[in-house]
Amino acid sequence: MKKIILGVTGGIAAYKTAELARLFVRGGAEVQVVMTPAATEFVAPLTFQTLTGRPACVEMYTERSGDQKIPHIDLLDQADLIVIAPATANTIAKMAVGLADNLLTTLYLAATCPVVVVPSMNINMYAHRAVQANLALLGEHGCLIMDPDAGELACGVYGKGRMPEPEDIYKFARAARMPKDFKGIKAVVTAGPTREPLDPVRYLSNPSTGLMGYALAEALSERGGEVTLVSGPTHLLPPAGVKTVAVTTADEMFEVVNANYPDANLVIKAAAVSDFRPGETFKHKVKKEDAVQTLKLERNRDILLELGSQKKDRILVGFAAETEEAIENAHQKLQKKNLDLIILNDVSEPGAGFAVKTNRVSIIDREGNLEKLPLMDKYKLSHEILNRIAKLFQK
Repeated sequence: MKKIILGVTGGIAAYKTAELARLFVRGGAEVQVVMTPAATEFVAPLTFQTLTGRPACVEMYTERSGDQKIPHIDLLDQADLIVIAPATANTIAKMAVGLADNLLTTLYLAATCPVVVVPSMNINMYAHRAVQANLALLGEHGCLIMDPDAGELACGVYGKGRMPEPEDIYKFARAARMPKDFKGIKAVVTAGPTREPLDPVRYLSNPSTGLMGYALAEALSERGGEVTLVSGPTHLLPPAGVKTVAVTTADEMFEVVNANYPDANLVIKAAAVSDFRPGETFKHKVKKEDAVQTLKLERNRDILLELGSQKKDRILVGFAAETEEAIENAHQKLQKKNLDLIILNDVSEPGAGFAVKTNRVSIIDREGNLEKLPLMDKYKLSHEILNRIAKLFQK
């Protein structure tokens, strides 16, 4: 997202839009706020000017010199996206029938870029047939409608009509601008650690938090993929639009992945699956005085190896977390498990590996070509990985 017009209308939720503006700016976008006159009764234009570095536009009729463009045409120049949040019932009605009586509604009628509409209002108002009909009409006109949340409204009533949180709107808007190059692709993504129980309170695991796998699932969904995320234990919330299946052990992940594999076009194994499990699992907590000091381990089934052995007309991508002889080990893993790509992650490097928001990886393909990527956040890295995968579908 490069240039965003952020429309603010006269609802109490307008205060949330200040945080949304900040998120867009932090994401690298050039943000121009356009407010209806009613919106200025709730939030001062100076608030948005401070956050975006640009004066908020309110008035449609302003004096201009002979070489200046018409305001709403000038604002739309090179605009990538319009986001209207909150969108009141009044503004939605004006947009639906083509009424242009302020700068924002006039700008909407002249727009050729995508438009995201985020309704926010009282539960009864939102449920009214007129409002629903107007939203349906905007959808037919090509607007992207984000459903409001259910929760406590400003009027004190609990129900649907609450403006979603700024972070959720930001992600919805971000997805609106993504290429849909994975549309029609069914993907399985694994994420997080697995836990292999010793007794009801102890288990074998690793430091994986699932951040990389969740970022990949989110990015795939944004680009049109139909995603099933198979996740080990993690604190992360499932990405919007992604079917998430929670598992605990390596065996459980093996069964779920295998069940979904026949219908998949793409599998990305980003989970840090435990290679071993305790040879014996106890039903009750083992007391210290009764515990053995040597733990016998059994090897878990290798999910990637199993998938690679039955791979037909599918793209299979694996991850390799290494600490020494990383490239050699990754090459061997790619060949042994019949992968199309392997994402090599040297977890000994600063800012890479588990439990951090950034990563530095190398990508190796079937021909042995190696591409080193710089340190970047895992969401951005996900799209870089998907760019390479998209090329494989084009072959």
